[in-house]
Amino acid sequence: MTATPPDDAPATASAGLRTSDPAVLRALAHPLRVEILDLLDDLREATASEIAERTGQTVANCSFHLRSLEKAGYVERAEPRGREKPWRPAHRTRHMRPDPDDAESVRGVATVASLVVQREAARAVEYLGDPRSTAPERVRATRVATSRFWATTDELEAIAERLTELAAELRGRDEDPSLRPEGAVLARFFGILHPELDDGPAPTA
Repeated sequence: MTATPPDDAPATASAGLRTSDPAVLRALAHPLRVEILDLLDDLREATASEIAERTGQTVANCSFHLRSLEKAGYVERAEPRGREKPWRPAHRTRHMRPDPDDAESVRGVATVASLVVQREAARAVEYLGDPRSTAPERVRATRVATSRFWATTDELEAIAERLTELAAELRGRDEDPSLRPEGAVLARFFGILHPELDDGPAPTA
């Protein structure tokens, strides 16, 4: 599972988090923590009060979860704004890949990934139900697709890498608006690729 915050994340943020540590994964295995980290990725930085306003939670509850995320290394303090003490993502990217030989690591990544899928699916449903999504220019730029095919594990890994590389080609446009072509809009991609648990009928020759 890979997450990529905006390219104009603070320069002091470390390049990336790569982990299969069950303890680090468990620290994110809570729907509000996934939402908080997602908000910080979008906002670049925010105070506990600002996050509470957007999530509908209490400031105390958000502060508790922010401290837990900080302890696990997901977030850090940003530069103070007078009396305000905002938070920001601690990394530019996050790559969480389970250790196949560690059942706790596999379960940890699966739990976090499930929460991310639920959040992104809810966001997509909200978008599709918004009257603004029916504008012709938005309709042309929106795709919902499913596909079923036979592939080796190596081929599936290659597809995943190609999708990551395609998105990487557009990085830098948050940080430098001059890189955005005329008519560019802020977009979001969410995808999941996985082998079926039941392979189905044997393929014919």
